Amino acid sequence: MLQKIKQLAHQNAPQIIEYRRHLHRHPELSQQEFQTMEFVAATLRQMGLEPKTGIGKTGCMAMIEGRDPQSYCVALRADYDALPITEATGLPFASENPGVMHACGHDMHTSSLLGAAKILNSIKDQLHGSIMLIFEPSEEMYPGGARMMMDDGLFDQRMPNEIYAFHCLPEMECGRIGMRKGKYMASTDELYWTIKGKGGHGATPHLSVDPILIASHIVVALQQVVSRNASPMMPTTLSFGKFNANGRTNIIPDEVKMEGIIRTFDEQWRLEAHEKIRRISCGIAESMGGECDLFIDYGYPYVVNDDACTQQVHDNGVDYLGAENVDWLDMRMTAEDFAFFAQKIPACYFRVGIHVPNTPYCNLHRPDLLVNEDSIELASGFVAYNAYRALENRIKQS
Repeated sequence: MLQKIKQLAHQNAPQIIEYRRHLHRHPELSQQEFQTMEFVAATLRQMGLEPKTGIGKTGCMAMIEGRDPQSYCVALRADYDALPITEATGLPFASENPGVMHACGHDMHTSSLLGAAKILNSIKDQLHGSIMLIFEPSEEMYPGGARMMMDDGLFDQRMPNEIYAFHCLPEMECGRIGMRKGKYMASTDELYWTIKGKGGHGATPHLSVDPILIASHIVVALQQVVSRNASPMMPTTLSFGKFNANGRTNIIPDEVKMEGIIRTFDEQWRLEAHEKIRRISCGIAESMGGECDLFIDYGYPYVVNDDACTQQVHDNGVDYLGAENVDWLDMRMTAEDFAFFAQKIPACYFRVGIHVPNTPYCNLHRPDLLVNEDSIELASGFVAYNAYRALENRIKQS
């Protein structure tokens, strides 16, 4: 079956690449992916499947039923929202939606899952169970498409026994995959401060309560949350991305607004860190004569890969690509709403390399991100092979 799946992946590759180019040309932002949803659904119907649309507003799901379809179910997930970035790749199939781009590779993820679906549907008579195809919207925007789809009944009729997803990785060469057991990607929470003072003339600061000074002290003091409060054994990052005072050279404003994130890998410490951030921020503001309002938007949990599922991806990767092209990866401080799926179902979230060997690469969320389209054939074939093997392994264990 390994060689047959590889052959099908190669045979289908030109069409799957065209799917990717269509998606890349027509990107849509989170919670606006109506045309993307319809394209995916129409493509699945052409395969003879019966997709359900509108799950979580703009999500799509379909089932491939093999022999004894109720016995075991493996879910495969891809995300398909784009980012508010103006494309600068110069590709002939560059975005036709001004200011919107598939700069995180979701077009590659979705086309690869469509390719895997095409393969698996063509061999469904040899599948010992069923495959759930999940095309998820709004991965880039909280609360995340995974939770939205589950809240909208994604698993009401069928709870998968295992679930898999992948993300392209620009720093990894095309032809390679990687994975990690256990904790893999961080939780993420968004932080929003409003620091209030009393504005006035810059030449008479003694008559004001300077919120810029207060906010600056808060930024510096909060560095201790990671350096002196987090355990050295617990990866944690606290970053500020926005500081808006909106005064001018001789005007001290009434307030400052700041935004940032905190990410980590432990739920108890996560909550403790929130409280420390709040106490430090409000305490400094009050001690300097001002006020601080802090809103913490509780975001995605950290991603945990099931040991058995991840070992299976590794072993199947060795079969499909050779041991020299399969890597064990380190933890990452990036976040993923796939974590909501992984909390409920044994899961593995792995990586697929997308850049040409011995060439520079461009990181995700960049206007000049390029995907080596050879990775699409690899991903579609390997995702299909891993799903097939997951069902086969269940038969052997039963």
